[in-house]
Amino acid sequence: MSVTVAEMKANLSEILRKAASGEEVIVTKHGKPFVTVGPHKPMAGSLPRIGAFKGQIKISDDFDELGPEWDEYIK
Repeated sequence: MSVTVAEMKANLSEILRKAASGEEVIVTKHGKPFVTVGPHKPMAGSLPRIGAFKGQIKISDDFDELGPEWDEYIK
């Protein structure tokens, strides 16, 4: 969807509702793209919510035990 700055001002609530639902809105100024408005996307690398991986990760009981190949490094 493409709107002018004037249309954006006049219909802000409606256009923001469409953008929040996933529609990308390109706001033009003097016939050229000025800004793009769309739904919020979490930043890449942001932490998942607490408990998001519950039951999906298994840790072995001996995860902290080193094998004999590490003997020369821990003397």
